[in-house]
Amino acid sequence: MLPVATPPETMRIDAPDTADQRVLFGLKTKGAMTAQRLAHLLGISVVAVRKQLARLETARLVRFEEEVRGPGRPERVWRLSAEGHARFPDSHSALTLDLITSIRRIFGEEGLDRLIGQREQTMESSYRDAIAGEQSLETRIASLARLRAGEGYMAEIEKLDDGAFLLIENHCPICAAARACQGFCRSELNVFRMVLGPRTRVTRTDHILAGARRCAYRIEPISPD
Repeated sequence: MLPVATPPETMRIDAPDTADQRVLFGLKTKGAMTAQRLAHLLGISVVAVRKQLARLETARLVRFEEEVRGPGRPERVWRLSAEGHARFPDSHSALTLDLITSIRRIFGEEGLDRLIGQREQTMESSYRDAIAGEQSLETRIASLARLRAGEGYMAEIEKLDDGAFLLIENHCPICAAARACQGFCRSELNVFRMVLGPRTRVTRTDHILAGARRCAYRIEPISPD
């Protein structure tokens, strides 16, 4: 399944089908926006979007703030609430935290680092095999995004005006583990760099653990010169 361009420069990997899920997915993946912008994104009427937002607000899944954006009346800018973000849950977070705590207690930080290193090697091997047939940097990144989307990261890619790419992960299914041990985040960045090769520069630009709504990585080719 190839990414679909929407809107217009962003390549989406997957999206839900029901109306309420599409609204939540839109706010999760694109961030805060007005009802008009959300309607444009989803391809439905503003009236329909406002009805859905009102229903989701009653369910405490979304909230809005009045923001001044130029002359005229303030606009309502909608975003997910804490409950809304919780609809995209961390995978097995309680079990994961228990395991990390136990590993630290029994084997210490060195044992935990060895575990993360083993996970890194496994991921690198799996990702390399999956993108081995891709020739261009863009298709390699798209394949990597599909892999990450399949693992629950809600990943997509965006081509930037300067020719670089942005690998965007709108959700972190291992967030509880990453908060307990940031070695997981460092490890994943290392995997991207190794898999995409020495002629590619990968830089993390957004980080959920630093307070961003997403994790994002700028990926650009390095000139042989």
